[in-house]
Amino acid sequence: MRDLTCLGGRRVLFGQLGRIIVFKDMNCMAFGTKLLGGVAMAAFAGVMGVAGVVGLGGCPASAQTLEQALIAAYDTNPTLQAERAQLRTVDESVPQALGAWRPNVNLIGDYGVTRIRGNRNVRDDTRDFFSSGLEVTQNIYEGGAKNVRISQAEADVRAARARLTETEQDVLFDVVTAYMDTVRDTAVVSLNGQNVTRLRRQLEATQDRFEVGEVTRTDVAQAESRLSRALADLIAAEGDLEVSRAAYEQVVGELPGELTTPTAFPGIPASRDEAIVLARDRNPAVRAAIHDLESADFEIRIQAAQLLPTVDITAEATRTRNRSSSDTTVNQLSLIGSVTVPIYQQGVVGSEIREARQASAEAQQVIDQTRRTAVENATSAWEIYESAVAQIDAREDEVRATTIALDGVEQEAEVGSRTVLDVLDAEQELLDAQVSLVGAQRDEVVALYGLVSSVGSLTAADLNLSVSTYDPAQYYGDVRDRLYDFEVWNEIFPGISDSAPAGQPAPPPVGQ
Repeated sequence: MRDLTCLGGRRVLFGQLGRIIVFKDMNCMAFGTKLLGGVAMAAFAGVMGVAGVVGLGGCPASAQTLEQALIAAYDTNPTLQAERAQLRTVDESVPQALGAWRPNVNLIGDYGVTRIRGNRNVRDDTRDFFSSGLEVTQNIYEGGAKNVRISQAEADVRAARARLTETEQDVLFDVVTAYMDTVRDTAVVSLNGQNVTRLRRQLEATQDRFEVGEVTRTDVAQAESRLSRALADLIAAEGDLEVSRAAYEQVVGELPGELTTPTAFPGIPASRDEAIVLARDRNPAVRAAIHDLESADFEIRIQAAQLLPTVDITAEATRTRNRSSSDTTVNQLSLIGSVTVPIYQQGVVGSEIREARQASAEAQQVIDQTRRTAVENATSAWEIYESAVAQIDAREDEVRATTIALDGVEQEAEVGSRTVLDVLDAEQELLDAQVSLVGAQRDEVVALYGLVSSVGSLTAADLNLSVSTYDPAQYYGDVRDRLYDFEVWNEIFPGISDSAPAGQPAPPPVGQ
């Protein structure tokens, strides 16, 4: 894996090599300056501040880093929380399967009144009677299905854990995308705001020159047209920023404040081939599909167990009073073994076995398709990242060239060899180049995290986030071997038990 803590020591978003956008609070609006190779553009001269971005919704709040946004989403995102709850639901299938090896124990009792009236040979009798007993039923053999169900449940848990990892990656990647979209769109708003300011000054200067006869009315109209266009672009950029801020709030759970530029990044594969190998083996979707196949294979054995005998033992102890006659008590102990041998089940079991086999064949094809998709995604992510890196160089060269061109056109316009339209065109080309560079810088970071996600490494643990990571094995360990607890009873009768398995809150009393 390549260590890209600073993107190879060369490329940091809006950071090294002079690629930095600096913003300063001006009446709570975002304005900034673009530095290239240490040379600030004249249009942004004097506007200096802290590195970062400031939203349009008000004065900047405390600075937020990408890591803080990732942590907030990791702790509070409802999609991720729901997937964790889903995993805990699947965890319960294991103690349910283990329960098949345990006996059923039931207390049995009844009470009644008997009134007998007869002829002269039968004495009238009225009596109350009752019986109580304890019944224990234990399955000894079920065609081997019990152990297979346990193995199947454990495979389902492994698949659910892999899907949780997949969901975690999706959520964290959405955070990176929303974060960088907000950074980009804030920078675009800043650039367009500066362009409006510059064009207003340009229009005033053109009008002054028109009044003294240096330029024509056409030049003034051209300057007015460009200012109107710049205002429209600024309004559109502000709308895009609000959309990005809303997306950020949706995934992170809070509106963005002052977003600082990322400076530390996870490692990526050293080559495309390495990315493909990692994706084929580590991608959580692939791992989930593998465990789904294991579960499907176990289902075949479970269905086949219906063709084999089942053996049960039932022990019962009862006490009966006054059932057959008055003032009589009967105590009874019984131990019964039963064997059930299936002979014919209407062809249903055979069909269920064939169905399970086809489900297994389908699961195998899903693995193959998921692997192909993972390889495709890793290949695409690698090429997108490499393309984004290459585009940065070209965009930087474009901005440098347009900066020099604008300076030259302005100087030539001062001596009359260039028109106002030439200056306006040069300014627009520079703005377009700057906006393209900002977009390319955003694409570079998003592409990097997309590559990390494609190889299964975009998790809180792999990113070393400063957060208490969710342990999927904790709840599983708490409930796996429980023989009995009062949790269900506590839902019906509050106060029986106030404890709850780790990883979930205690259930509320009935009626709340």
